[in-house]
Amino acid sequence: MTNGSKRKEEVHLANGGVKKSTWSKVFNSTAVWEDKDEFLDVIYWIRQIIAIILGVIWGVAPLKGFLGIAIFCVINAGVLYVYFSSFQQVDEEEYGGTWELTKEGFMTSFALFLVVWIIFYTALHYD
Repeated sequence: MTNGSKRKEEVHLANGGVKKSTWSKVFNSTAVWEDKDEFLDVIYWIRQIIAIILGVIWGVAPLKGFLGIAIFCVINAGVLYVYFSSFQQVDEEEYGGTWELTKEGFMTSFALFLVVWIIFYTALHYD
């Protein structure tokens, strides 16, 4: 990473410190999340990205029915659980417990997944 792109990711604070951007914290396992809502936003958007990717995969590989939905739920919840408990190592109790982090943005990602899955499946496999 060049110095120019590093400067874009950092915001200088009034006291001379440097605040890293949210996107630079996402991939840094030692990141400190001062703002709880910022970390919850990251969880939300990671779920949306997972929903789009899995929706496209499920639509291209003609996966149907309850099996597709169940596998999506397991992957979506599992990936995020590993992300916040193992990679970021946040204290779940600060965010209301493991269940609150696991369900953050789940229903919207589920709806997005269904829309993408249906669009791709219909476009590729329906006469």
